[in-house]
Amino acid sequence: MGRAFEYRRATKEKRWDKMSKLFPKLGKAITMAAKEGGGDPAMNSKLRTAIQNAKAENMPKDNIDKAIKRATQKDLASFSEINYEGKGPHGVLIFVESATDNPTRTVANVKSYFNKSNGIVVPNGQMEFMFTRKSVFEINKTDGLDPEELEFSLIDAGCNEIEVEEDRIVIYGDFTSFGTLSAAIEELNLEVLKSSLKRIPTTPVEFTEEQLVDIEKLLDKIEDDDDVQQVFTNIA
Repeated sequence: MGRAFEYRRATKEKRWDKMSKLFPKLGKAITMAAKEGGGDPAMNSKLRTAIQNAKAENMPKDNIDKAIKRATQKDLASFSEINYEGKGPHGVLIFVESATDNPTRTVANVKSYFNKSNGIVVPNGQMEFMFTRKSVFEINKTDGLDPEELEFSLIDAGCNEIEVEEDRIVIYGDFTSFGTLSAAIEELNLEVLKSSLKRIPTTPVEFTEEQLVDIEKLLDKIEDDDDVQQVFTNIA
């Protein structure tokens, strides 16, 4: 996939290794899911997914339990899910998903990150058509698991593409099929490593290593923000 892809993957893995930032983000996702649909994972698919992703990042069980309990606290701050769209160095497109109890603070922070990197935040909606929302499931690649048979068995649940990587299989479906796909994968007793709703660029762009250095500086600032949950780009 090229040196640029390897550089992007290596730097991303390094960023997400910052557990002091990662665990609070995962905890916030769990708390919001529990507050929205209840604290029983068996009855709340969104919570089940949030817990699954936390476990994939080795988040301690105590932290997960505390995050669920926080959802029942009367003084829990009211979080809002807000998106921001912007253009960064070298024309890279950046889509930011946040969960915040103070939108004024968050938008000010996000705008400052873009401005300091010679970028700009654009009005919401301008980039919607440049990304496609997908349900994405990463499952453990095991001996005897036939990707073609797997794809065929998941078509009715909403699967529209499968990618085979070295140690895992990635299943893609429309974002509206997340629940049905999740249930179908569970019925097959497959080990899900991670699942999420992602924004896939409709027209990925190749950037040089020099350009990626500038872009990564901005992405680091955005992803380090406590209110930011996910960041998507049009990097190939």
